[in-house]
Amino acid sequence: MSRVRVLVVDDSALMRKLLTEILGSDEGIEVVGAAPDPLKAWPMIQTLRPDVLTLDVEMPKMDGLSFLEKLLRAHPMPVVMVSSTTVKGADNTLRALEIGAIDFVTKPTIDVERGLQRLARELVAKVKAASRARVRPRPGGAPPPPPRSTPYVASSSGAQKMIAIGASTGGTEALREVICALPSSSPGVVVVQHMPEGFTAQFAARLDKCSSVRVKEAEDGDLILPGRVLIAPGSNRHMEVMRSGVGFGVRLLSSAPVKHHRPSVSVLFHSCARVVGPGVVGVILTGMGDDGADGLLAMRMRGARTIAQDEATCVVFGMPKAAIAQGGAEVVMPLERIAGGMLTMATGSQAAASARS
Repeated sequence: MSRVRVLVVDDSALMRKLLTEILGSDEGIEVVGAAPDPLKAWPMIQTLRPDVLTLDVEMPKMDGLSFLEKLLRAHPMPVVMVSSTTVKGADNTLRALEIGAIDFVTKPTIDVERGLQRLARELVAKVKAASRARVRPRPGGAPPPPPRSTPYVASSSGAQKMIAIGASTGGTEALREVICALPSSSPGVVVVQHMPEGFTAQFAARLDKCSSVRVKEAEDGDLILPGRVLIAPGSNRHMEVMRSGVGFGVRLLSSAPVKHHRPSVSVLFHSCARVVGPGVVGVILTGMGDDGADGLLAMRMRGARTIAQDEATCVVFGMPKAAIAQGGAEVVMPLERIAGGMLTMATGSQAAASARS
């Protein structure tokens, strides 16, 4: 198999050297060049034809976001952003994902030695995943308008169901499409999106602005309520569903990583299977790896309805593929049908499907 050809773009000579060494140490990757800014990177892209670009978010002469927009319009290719963990860095990184970047890694800050180990592991995995990803640049760099909200009608039994969603690479924009299509009367939603600490609060705030439902970063003890979406915090804690009075809530746990992730989709889904059973709809979206596949199967075995995103609309067809292979997905759907599909499952009837037509 041919190696993944990577071009590194970063204004810091130290970071260029570090990223080059990390990527070059993997036998499946070849670093074909490094550039200090987008102006020098552009002719190198034309000449070297890399498979993947790593791009610093904040650079002089032309910032990473402006360059990303121009690049994806003129020469669509997989891009992995390299971000700081500052508030500005997080906001710019989320904007880069809206424009069409595949994924991002964060630069180490406090515990540099451990941070470098994390960076090396994540960078290699995400560059390889990006090389197989589907690039979908947004026209003009703007995110698409959210789909029309699908009306939700509570089930005839009066029981209000819950929805649990897991996603990874490509998931921020997939979640935007799904969540921004939900009506204010939607069942409560819990979400695990693989994302580092410092990003999930801003991600939730951005979704809240485009949604009829209220979206927030989950806190320990939050209740799962109709019209509310809880995003698991990227703070090295898992999120589980628990009983809370006559309803349900979430708790945050500091147990060991599962499937190399914390928070883990599998942890959330297994808790849904144990605690909620048939009262939950499980959805697994685009992402690399197999986190959530066994949990979705556990949910289905307990009577839950389950959906996996199809290959054609996934940025990376990893997690849904694993879930389908293990038998956890009752239905496979394209992204644009998932919001309506999960609401239809939550009603236990065809009411939502009729309302969409």
